[in-house]
Amino acid sequence: MQGVPCARDTVGHMATKTTTVTEFLAALPEDRRRAIKALRTAIRSNIDKPFKESVQGGMLSWSLPHSVYPDGYHCNPEQPLPFVSVASQKHHIGLYLFCVYSLPDGPERFSKEWLASGKTLDMGKSCVRIKRLEDVPLDVVGRAIKRITAKKFVAAYEAALPASAKQKIARRKAARAGSAG
Repeated sequence: MQGVPCARDTVGHMATKTTTVTEFLAALPEDRRRAIKALRTAIRSNIDKPFKESVQGGMLSWSLPHSVYPDGYHCNPEQPLPFVSVASQKHHIGLYLFCVYSLPDGPERFSKEWLASGKTLDMGKSCVRIKRLEDVPLDVVGRAIKRITAKKFVAAYEAALPASAKQKIARRKAARAGSAG
């Protein structure tokens, strides 16, 4: 992978003013709600415990909170480190698999598993575009989430960061260590 993209560079989601998961789901049209709830179940059933669910950037998101990963997201360190998000776009549901894209072989492995299910895959540089729930092999999504623990994700994320972001993280870690002692 050639560095970790910033969500602000890749996510073009529809704006929503909801701030809780309940509000987010309630604001969706019924067909989208059903599909996103199914994706949510597949994610929640397989995700490592340190990840926390919230609404972030108008999307249903699972991230590593600052209590687990104090450095936060390199594009905006005040935000927790994103792992996976689900957005209701104008013409599709976007499944943003930051966890898959952070691994060197992640997109290729995910694509092979999805296509082996017999379902059509519409995968871009930052997300899977979903038109209908029936087009989604939920077991493949679940396995992709399950195989990436928080520890493995952080290691892959940090390894893929550009040098400038690694330097900033090192400075923040040093500052935290200095203030703790």
